[in-house]
Amino acid sequence: MRGRTVGILVMGGALMSWGLAATQDGKRVRASESEDQPLIDSIRGDNLYRAYCASCHGEDGKGNGAMAVWLKVQPADLTHIAARNGGKFPLERVDRIISGEEALPSGHGTRGMPVWGPVFSQVTRDQDLGRVRIDNLARYLRDIQSR
Repeated sequence: MRGRTVGILVMGGALMSWGLAATQDGKRVRASESEDQPLIDSIRGDNLYRAYCASCHGEDGKGNGAMAVWLKVQPADLTHIAARNGGKFPLERVDRIISGEEALPSGHGTRGMPVWGPVFSQVTRDQDLGRVRIDNLARYLRDIQSR
């Protein structure tokens, strides 16, 4: 039972990060707009990925995260971004997608997938490290590409 409780807490936290809350019968509802997504202390790409992306895209980036079953649009396999782009990883484009400067037809940036730029740009300790976080996350995604 302990494992199930932990799983429910993790999934509930991920739902809240999207502005959604789950009810007892499994239906999704909008959470309060005033609830802010907490910013983790780390600016490392791997830590950012685990905190903000893995619940949907999976620990391995293959789109198999615990929250994937709740989504209308299934999360992309992030390990094949380069393959879908002719073998070259589009670092600048991925930066723009994460920040919300460039929208995709479905997925990232829609109501189903949050844009992390505003979260990553929360000012902490009198510094705005948003662009550093975005770039570090994009570089992490570059590093997990399938060969």
